[in-house]
Amino acid sequence: MKKNKRKHKAKKEVTSHSSKVGSFGRATQDVLGGAILENERTRRIFPFLLFLAGLAFIYITNDYVLENKVRKITKMEREIKELRYEYISVKSNLTTLSKQSQLAKRLESLGIKETNQPLKTIVIKQNQGK
Repeated sequence: MKKNKRKHKAKKEVTSHSSKVGSFGRATQDVLGGAILENERTRRIFPFLLFLAGLAFIYITNDYVLENKVRKITKMEREIKELRYEYISVKSNLTTLSKQSQLAKRLESLGIKETNQPLKTIVIKQNQGK
């Protein structure tokens, strides 16, 4: 029987092709092919890699929470400014409306007039000899 020359050439080409691939290419092939999980060295450092992945997860979560808090603080500062402006305008209006001249104008429309006579005080004396 004759040997299959074509298969023999194909195997040689595969081995020659993988020898041309650099270390980065071999590492990429190992990672994508799953061969890296079979390596003993990888098994030894797997807990450390899980630890690093956990730290990365915590870091990303912390950053996300921090950004949300900064947004809330900014929103509250803006709301405080608006409320302060509203307080100042309401206080100004109240001061204006509580002046005697303004009260007199408002009560005049209801039929109440301001008196021109001074106020009289009533003093009640108690009997001491009872």
